Amino acid sequence: MKLRRIIKRTAQGVSLVFVFPGALLCAFGRFTVLYIFFAQLFAIIPGIVGNFWRSAFYKYTLRECSIDTAISFGTFFSSRDACVGANASIGSFCVIGRARIGKRTQISSHVEIPSGRHQHRRDEHGRFLDSVDGEVVIGSDCWIGASAVIMANVGDQSTIGAGSVVVKDIPARVIAVGAPAKPIKNSVDA
Repeated sequence: MKLRRIIKRTAQGVSLVFVFPGALLCAFGRFTVLYIFFAQLFAIIPGIVGNFWRSAFYKYTLRECSIDTAISFGTFFSSRDACVGANASIGSFCVIGRARIGKRTQISSHVEIPSGRHQHRRDEHGRFLDSVDGEVVIGSDCWIGASAVIMANVGDQSTIGAGSVVVKDIPARVIAVGAPAKPIKNSVDA
């Protein structure tokens, strides 16, 4: 077990060195155009090498990101204003905006977290002015099923069913399904 940990830490260190030029070029995420370029570039690197490089890149560029994460092929963060806790796992082809993902949370493939509830402002003629994005908080030890859309907070130890659409906050320790997602039972037996 000790040898495996040494190999993993070595791979993480090499990855941090390799992605550093990209992180530096995008000013550690502050230069948005280059940040998006590198986020999408690292998203398409396959296999375990890609997983290590994505974790290293986001360690440098996101507001907060543990190096001990697994971020799969095709997944990218559209906003650098996100946080990812230790030992979180994010499946393939996810798009994540302003979000705070708790420790040990597991997110399946094709999940979208588009920066919470959007507020779109219009002028008196109905023309679009701008939008204000909120932050989505997903607690620790959660499971988010495949193809879910998360636009509101999810409490610790909750499970969101595949294909569910979360538009209202989900409390801790429940299983929620549907569109819109609603709690159907407790996720932890008493």
